[in-house]
Amino acid sequence: MKARVRAAPENNEANQALEKLIAKAFGVAKGKVKVARGATARLKTLEIEGASEAEIAAFVAGFEEA
Repeated sequence: MKARVRAAPENNEANQALEKLIAKAFGVAKGKVKVARGATARLKTLEIEGASEAEIAAFVAGFEEA
């Protein structure tokens, strides 16, 4: 999945913007989403607290169809 944010990649602003974007799209609080791996890389792994793998797969599949 690709996501683009306008925040600068300084002081962790871009990662925070990405977490906020995914939280809003997934319908959870901002604090439930975090960058688990790749904080300084282009490719990142996110964790959504309290979400099952099936819920995340359905979420991603919804964007693939669009």
